[in-house]
Amino acid sequence: MEEAKKLDISRSLQLYDEATALVPGGTMYARKPGEFIPGEYPIFFESGQGCRITDVDGNEFIDFLCGYGPILLGHREKEVDDAVIRQLTEKGLCLTFTQRCQNELAARVQELVPCAEKSLFLKTGSDATTAGIRIARVYTDRIKVIRYGYLGWHDWAIDLKGGIPEKLYEDVYDFRYNDLAQFEDLMKEHGDQTAAIIMTPIAHPSHRKMEAPRPGFLERVREIADRYGSVLIFDEIRTNFRLSMGGAQELYGVTPDLCVLGKGMANGYAISAITGKSDVMMAAAQDTFISATFFPNSDGMVAALKTLEILERDKVVEDLWEKGGRFLQKIQSLLDRYEVGAELSGFPPMFFMTFRRDKGGLHIRRQEEFYTQLIRRGIFMSPHHHAYLCYRHSEKDLDITAKAIDDSLAYVREKYGRCQDGSATAGPDRA
Repeated sequence: MEEAKKLDISRSLQLYDEATALVPGGTMYARKPGEFIPGEYPIFFESGQGCRITDVDGNEFIDFLCGYGPILLGHREKEVDDAVIRQLTEKGLCLTFTQRCQNELAARVQELVPCAEKSLFLKTGSDATTAGIRIARVYTDRIKVIRYGYLGWHDWAIDLKGGIPEKLYEDVYDFRYNDLAQFEDLMKEHGDQTAAIIMTPIAHPSHRKMEAPRPGFLERVREIADRYGSVLIFDEIRTNFRLSMGGAQELYGVTPDLCVLGKGMANGYAISAITGKSDVMMAAAQDTFISATFFPNSDGMVAALKTLEILERDKVVEDLWEKGGRFLQKIQSLLDRYEVGAELSGFPPMFFMTFRRDKGGLHIRRQEEFYTQLIRRGIFMSPHHHAYLCYRHSEKDLDITAKAIDDSLAYVREKYGRCQDGSATAGPDRA
């Protein structure tokens, strides 16, 4: 199999050089070149339309990062954009006091999300997870937090501790997903002082395979939260409106006390929500302060209302599962055929291709080569983050992608050979 031609990303690299003199690191952390493959991936994009994005050098890609998740329908979705433009030109977006779309959106969320009785709308996922922790602490009059997953960049949540005094996270304890024994031990030690158990209901870590909950795992977490009087919070930023209109809590039948919404609910417009049971949520109105200048802005709310309308009207979630299911079957058959150590995990609407770790580190070179060949063939996926499907991915787009995956796997096999028995071992797929 012939190696794909290297992309011309000279303008992108030039802009990055300029940016390093103006912006710390040139770009925000998750978008820096080292998070992809330096020298192969573009750094600056110019435009997006539907499921395709174009970089500043004119290279076009089928997009499977979707802005790290917010693009659920497609880039520049006309109905959503038109609704926001009407709100902007006919009513305005930032009026000090609240506009009626707040009530309309809260009512829609209440209809769709099992735990949702009252909602607060904010701008980012980190806003919402942090608001959830504050609400839980006020409601329970406790301090400690038991957590799993990426939950935002604020002091209590982030793993990279630079600039964060230890006293700001000394009451926060991590547990491993699907590890009930460890979780139960933590709760035995800290449960009576635990305000909140906050977790992503499915595991979607960077660098490693995605995981669904084992039978009984979420149910047991719910039971233990009730036993100790702790507030159970699901971070459904990535899962709600994508795996199900009611999120993973609807999919698995386990209802938290609070949940966090965001990303795809407004198809790229900035909005998030903390929503949940009335008695817990009322702590936000009575006993703590959660407010910001732009939280009540109506652009995200109007975009969310229109996005939710389209999701229901066009049965978008069902479409993602159906076409995504067929697509993942094709990918799995290719991984089985080429035997290069690549593994598929996740769900039809969000999935990940990783490489099994081996003792000699060859998996790192296989992974980098595979994703290098993909980006050169016009497929934008990340080697370190799971992919997303959006509504505007057509069957033709997915066929083109499957062909690019086929060719890329064939090239990796020719260059490195098949994984021999015993050459790959189970473990973190961290490159």
